[in-house]
Amino acid sequence: MKIVGFYIALVLIWLLTLLPLRILYLFSNLFYFIIYYIIGYRKKVVIDNLQHAFPEKSKSEVITLSKLFFRHFCDILVESAKTIHMSPQEIERRVTYPNPEILHKYFDRGQSVVLVSGHYGNWEWMSNTPRILKHKALAIYKPLQNEQFNKLILKIRKRYAPQIELIVMNEVVRVIIQQLKNKQVILTWFLTDQTPPRNYPFRTEFLHREVPFYTGFEKIAKKFRHAVVYSQMTKIKRGHYKVEFIPLFDDPAATQEYEITKKVVSTLENTIKQQPEYWLWSHRRWKHSKEKP
Repeated sequence: MKIVGFYIALVLIWLLTLLPLRILYLFSNLFYFIIYYIIGYRKKVVIDNLQHAFPEKSKSEVITLSKLFFRHFCDILVESAKTIHMSPQEIERRVTYPNPEILHKYFDRGQSVVLVSGHYGNWEWMSNTPRILKHKALAIYKPLQNEQFNKLILKIRKRYAPQIELIVMNEVVRVIIQQLKNKQVILTWFLTDQTPPRNYPFRTEFLHREVPFYTGFEKIAKKFRHAVVYSQMTKIKRGHYKVEFIPLFDDPAATQEYEITKKVVSTLENTIKQQPEYWLWSHRRWKHSKEKP
């Protein structure tokens, strides 16, 4: 029955997203009202996260931020659903890359790149990044619990960037070694703000609370001497984003242990502080946290 329900929902979404985005944003407004004022989906989680992240803000400022977040969250829902029908060219029109030469500089000299970012802006549309490259790209992802929905998401992501290979974390070293044997330069993309288990060995401060943080991207960069570049997404207006590449480390092997991870965390923090409403505050990122003394 779950599979039947999934395909019924898929057909409804497929039909609904035939509508242009400007109409879908009207649905986004409706979803916002329902989610925020009626259902209250993770509302307490969002407000609690914001209060801890911005202790200097008043209660009314936090409430305002939470509303802005949920409006953006609903926009992401309709934008991501709309990708079922969007052409790669339309995605390129809506997500611009003002400095792709940052990546090309490394590739032209034969150096692969570890690209890092967070759940900020519209990260699903950011998966279009490999289209601006001539080279192989690996995207590290965490499989969704719903197998059918997981397959759908992977199919959509692959459609926009045929040269991208979507792999789970425990396969990344094997795949990179294979690519290097073929003498290929590659881009490996990590969303770095996933939540590790409580007993994960590395912890650092993130928005005033100490939390475990995955360090796999640092280990990969050091092991294979891949440059580390931060991908910063900015929301220009509804349905339009800009992605800028910020070089962090040209020679990761020369860094101290966890230096790369700490730099990525602080860079992501700065991005969030600039426009807080565009980060994924409904994510229980601090469930394994320790309060700052």
